[in-house]
Amino acid sequence: MANTPQSKKRARQTERRTAVNKNRRSRIRTFLRKVEEALAGGDQQVAAEALKSAQPELMRGVTKGVVHKNTAARKISRLAARVKALSAA
Repeated sequence: MANTPQSKKRARQTERRTAVNKNRRSRIRTFLRKVEEALAGGDQQVAAEALKSAQPELMRGVTKGVVHKNTAARKISRLAARVKALSAA
């Protein structure tokens, strides 16, 4: 348990920051789920639009420190490849 005033303040800050990060992570997952659903539906146009809206959201998570840069790049790359493969099929 926090004893000093500084540690009490840090505990409060951590609590707020955790809530904000949780919301950001949830928002990113929602955008990624929309892309996955569009891919499952088989509609290339909808999937491309969903990916286009998910990319900035993922990169915003990188700048805010919620997601690692390489993780975001990997996810975008793999989703883009799947959308491209959908158009070829």
